[in-house]
Amino acid sequence: MPLYEEIEIEDMDYDPKTMTYSYPCPCGDRFKVSLEDLWDGEDVADCQSCTLYIEVIYEEVDLPPLPDDSDDEESTDKEKTLAKDVTEAVQKLSVNDNKA
Repeated sequence: MPLYEEIEIEDMDYDPKTMTYSYPCPCGDRFKVSLEDLWDGEDVADCQSCTLYIEVIYEEVDLPPLPDDSDDEESTDKEKTLAKDVTEAVQKLSVNDNKA
C-alpha cells in the first residue's frame, strides 16, 4: 500500500455516530479509521476503494473519549440483582425447611 500523505487529525471529518474519522481520497472514496483504532495507537487510515492510505498525525489528548460500555454495566447490575434474588429465595427455602 502506498502512503498518500500525512494528515493532521484536525483536518479530518469525525462522525460521532460511527466513531470514525475520514478524509477524502483522490480516487473519490474516503480514507477511514475508527476512534478505537486511534486509541489503540493505529495511525493508518486506508481507503476501501484503492490501495492508498494516509498516516494520521494526532495526540491522544486530542481524541474524544471512548464511550463507556453501558451494556456491560447494565448486564453486571442485572446479574447482581439476580444473584441477590436467588440468595434471598434460597434463604427463604432454608427457613421453611427448618420449620417443617
